[in-house]
Amino acid sequence: MNNLENKTRTIIKKFNIKANKRLGQNFLIDQNVLDTITEEGEVCKDDLVIEIGPGLGVLTAELCKKAGRVVAIELDRRFIDILEDVLSEYNNYKIIQGDILNIDLKGLVKEFNHQGDIKVIANLPYYITTPVIFKLLEEELGIKSIVIMVQKEVAQRITASPGGKEYGALTIAVAYYGDANIVLHVPSCSFIPKPEVDSSVIKIEIHNNPVIDVVDKKLFFKVVRASFTQRRKTILNSIANSGLFGENKSDIKSILDSVGIKENQRPEELSIHDFARLVNKLNK
Repeated sequence: MNNLENKTRTIIKKFNIKANKRLGQNFLIDQNVLDTITEEGEVCKDDLVIEIGPGLGVLTAELCKKAGRVVAIELDRRFIDILEDVLSEYNNYKIIQGDILNIDLKGLVKEFNHQGDIKVIANLPYYITTPVIFKLLEEELGIKSIVIMVQKEVAQRITASPGGKEYGALTIAVAYYGDANIVLHVPSCSFIPKPEVDSSVIKIEIHNNPVIDVVDKKLFFKVVRASFTQRRKTILNSIANSGLFGENKSDIKSILDSVGIKENQRPEELSIHDFARLVNKLNK
């Protein structure tokens, strides 16, 4: 039994706590995975770290050792007393009980008036992974990096390259804001209770500026989402059927030709730069 597994089982026994299946809770017991997450977070004393889903607090304790300030956001009220106990030797943390999707993160960041880097580390229940990622990215909080444990299939979608079956709207949305890479695959045996799927740790390093220049950001994302709604259609049919620009295929075909996109290409064959050129032309 490794150090983390021993620590986790000790906490579970002490507080007689059980994972809530409805909330997608699984407790990490693999020390190597914990070490990788903390290393990839590159946390230092100047950092404000926002941890989402601290659970038993084993990762939170490691973050408290390295960060200037740690804000741990936990939905399940049962874990609040456990966190206070596990973190009792530290004085640089704040625990917030609540749903991350309903928390005013901008207000939270402003409250701390932090001058260093802001980093996010999370081990999220799979059922809220995508909305949480979008919240962190779209609210433009000044985050430097996000290290997050997600379902393996979701990690593959986020980091996919054009042309593959995993490539889609989520890939492009994340790429707009940052560079995402898989840093570690995590087998289901790394948790108790053992989940039905494997996981991956991904790191998203946020761009100072978007990698593309789009005239209308909202329109860009509307076109991307519409294009992948029926991903087996050609890009010509996807745009024509979206209702965003009328249904005159001849006009849309001319626009596609003008930006170097073939009418019979499928959305998954287009890069983020292709979509940017297309949307800027459609917007004129």
